[in-house]
Amino acid sequence: MRPFLLKGGRVIDPSRLTDGVADVYVVDGKIESIGHNIEVGLDADTIDVTGRVVAPGLIDVHVHLREPGQEDQETIATGAMSAVAGGFTAICSMPNTDPVTDNQAAVGFIVRQSIRAAKARVYPIGAVSLGQRGEQLAEFGELVGAGAVAVSDDGHPVVSSHLMRTALEYAKVFGIPVADHCEDMALAKGGSMHEGIVSTRMGLQGIPSAAEEIMVARDIILAELTGGHVHLCHMSTRGSVDLIRRAKDKGLRVTAEAAPHHFSLTHDRVLGYDTNAKMNPPLREEEDREAIRQALKDGTIDVIATDHAPHHYDAKEREFDEAPNGIIGLETALGLGLRELVEPGLLSLPELLDRMSTQPARVFNLSGGTLAIGAPADIVVFDPARRWTVDPTLGFSKSRNTPFAGEELPGVVEWTFVDGRRVYRKGSS
Repeated sequence: MRPFLLKGGRVIDPSRLTDGVADVYVVDGKIESIGHNIEVGLDADTIDVTGRVVAPGLIDVHVHLREPGQEDQETIATGAMSAVAGGFTAICSMPNTDPVTDNQAAVGFIVRQSIRAAKARVYPIGAVSLGQRGEQLAEFGELVGAGAVAVSDDGHPVVSSHLMRTALEYAKVFGIPVADHCEDMALAKGGSMHEGIVSTRMGLQGIPSAAEEIMVARDIILAELTGGHVHLCHMSTRGSVDLIRRAKDKGLRVTAEAAPHHFSLTHDRVLGYDTNAKMNPPLREEEDREAIRQALKDGTIDVIATDHAPHHYDAKEREFDEAPNGIIGLETALGLGLRELVEPGLLSLPELLDRMSTQPARVFNLSGGTLAIGAPADIVVFDPARRWTVDPTLGFSKSRNTPFAGEELPGVVEWTFVDGRRVYRKGSS
């Protein structure tokens, strides 16, 4: 592995609160030094990154890779390739595969496939319950021993409060979070979009905000009871934000994520019955979107996570209420963050990178999220001013289901490095 120097870029490292023009020298896959006029070896390559941002690689704690079982939609290799093209050097794979990632062998399979792909790091998330049936806990110790970094039944809520309490207590022993999909299934049953004026106008059954907020409140109560770490997936309502803010004021071990579509779109996007705007939780109202954006600003919501959910074209080409939920998001997340949060002045660029890199590493206790000397050289280099048009047919994911097709976004990822290896270069990968 040849040493290399990234020369003249704007180096932003939220973990060290640094932001300024500098050079970054990488040797043996680690950050060797950052500064000016760095002496490099004769065998080192120099890459001129003037005008670009050099930052810790992005980390996504909520990705659906579909393998094993649904490889027509995505594989670990294609998902990891899509990730590095979007600037992500690490992603966490959700366990709703077929079979479910609920045992040591299933976790090991994901680890081996990610090593074979040799792109983004892939951290498996194990299931809370066997088969995600919500009846019996999976063996957390075996999952963690095989490489799982968290547990979740995402795609399904943990319905039983007793099981959720036990999961938080058990996960606490292993120092991992329980990531919960917060949805009261009785309230949400039959719904296909947010319950409100738009659903009424379209004649679609809605999902009320309360369906999310009831489970958020329950999880917070159980986190207080157990002292465990609950991570609240894909928050979408202003009521959830209020509950999380109060929990953090009390010092509870509660963290939360928001997806780019929930801070970018509202339920108005569903007009026209576009199934690419169908997701769970659904797109909400303008007041909800604004609450999510403010929560990202003040840290109530810790991280931005894509909830990347690939689906085959045929599956999405159905009547709206029968189509599956979810959209792809790995290659559009950075651009949406720049357009929706940085360009309007809501977040600074270092704050956006903090929510997309440093904080995800902290919340899930992962390596990365830093350019500290000696840290693994997981680096993204992007041009924040250069703009591009979303064309899902040119993306690396196997699926094309995005509501952002044809939209212009800022921020072109030019290089991505994992452990000092160049895993993506614009135009050549």
